[in-house]
Amino acid sequence: MTDSISIANRVATHVSAVPPSGIREFFELVQSRPDVISLGVGEPDFTTPWHIREAAIFALERGKTNYTSNFGLLKLREAIGRYVEKYFGPTYNPDNEILITVGVSEALDLALRALINPGDEIIYHEPCYVSYSPSIALAHGVAVPVNCLAEEQFSVTAAAIANAITEKSKVLILNFPTNPTGGTMTRESLQSIAGLAVRHDLIVIADEIYAELTFEGAHVSIANLTGMKERTIFLHGFSKAYAMTGFRLGYACGPAGLIRAMTRIHQYSMLCASIISQEAALEAIRNGEGPMLEMREEYRQRRNFMVNALNAMGLDCHLPHGSFYAFPSVKSTGLSSKEFSTQLLQEENVAAVPGIAFGGCGENFIRCCFATSLEKIELAMERMKRFVTATKKG
Repeated sequence: MTDSISIANRVATHVSAVPPSGIREFFELVQSRPDVISLGVGEPDFTTPWHIREAAIFALERGKTNYTSNFGLLKLREAIGRYVEKYFGPTYNPDNEILITVGVSEALDLALRALINPGDEIIYHEPCYVSYSPSIALAHGVAVPVNCLAEEQFSVTAAAIANAITEKSKVLILNFPTNPTGGTMTRESLQSIAGLAVRHDLIVIADEIYAELTFEGAHVSIANLTGMKERTIFLHGFSKAYAMTGFRLGYACGPAGLIRAMTRIHQYSMLCASIISQEAALEAIRNGEGPMLEMREEYRQRRNFMVNALNAMGLDCHLPHGSFYAFPSVKSTGLSSKEFSTQLLQEENVAAVPGIAFGGCGENFIRCCFATSLEKIELAMERMKRFVTATKKG
C-alpha cells in the first residue's frame, strides 16, 4: 500500500486531473457481454478496400520497412497536396507545409503543444470528440467550451464563440462534420467565424476528418476562406473515409512556421509514421475514391433508416448532415444519458454512448453510430423501441 501511494504521488498533477475517457469507461461494461449489438464504436465496419491492403502487402514484400523523413514520404505529401487543393481548396507546399502524423490524434496533440503556453485559453465546441479537453489540459492550456444546440442542428455560432473570447484566447478548434452529432457548417457561418479569428488573431485548428462523409450540401473548409489559410492548421487523415483506422495515419497542413514547430516535437516523440501505412495511404489517395463513395452511400441509407426509427419511437433526432453518428435526445424517457445507456445495455443488449461523455451539453442525448450493418441497426432499433416503450410506461 505504501508503494502504491508513493507512486501515485509522483504522477504529474495535470495528468492525474485528466478523467478517464467516458467512451472507454462505458465500453468496459460492453466487453463482458456476449451478443451485444454495438452502436458505439466510432469506426467503419467496412474492411479496408483490397487494393489498399494489397499496397501495404506489396510494400512489405519489397522490403519497405525503413524510417521515412520526419515529414513523411515526399510522394505521399505531394499526393496530399494535390488532393487537398482539389477537394478543399487551399494549396500547400509538400516540402514544408505538410506533415504526416500517426493519425489525426497525434496531429492535434502536436498542434496544441506547438501553440500553447501555460494559461493560454483554447476555445472548442461541445458536444465534441472526447480528446479535445484532455489534450488541451495535457498541453497546459485552459479549455473553454462553447455549446452547440440541437435547435441549431449542432452547428456553432459566431456569437457563442465571440462570448467566449478573452485577452487570453489563442486557439479555436473546429470539428465539422462533428463527432458525435453529425453537425455541419454553412459557408456563411464559417465566414462569420473567420472574421472573428482575424479580428482577435486566433489560430484555428480545423479537424475535418469526416469531411468526405458529408451527406447534405458541399463541405466547406475554413482554411479556404479569405485570410484563413495563414492562420489555420488543417487536420485530416485516412481512417474514416477509407476505412483505415488501424493504419493510424493522418496529416497536418498549415503555415510553414507552424508545421516546422509541430515537426520539431514529432521528430523527438514519434520520429515518423509507419512507412507501410504511408504506402497504403498513397494508394488510397490515388485510387480510393470509388470505394469511398460506395461506403458513403451505404452510410447515407443507414442514417436515414436509423433517424426515422429513432423519431418514430419518440426520441427526437435531427438529421445529421455528416459523419456516421446520430445523436437522439432521451430526455422524454426521464432518464439521464448514462442511465439510459446502461439500462439499454443491461435489458436489451444494445450499446450506445451516453452523451455526457462528449461534454456537459451532451447530457440528455446518446450517440448511436450507424457504421454497422443495416441488419444489426434494424435489430437494435427494435430492441431500443421496446426499451423506450417500457421505460415510458414504467
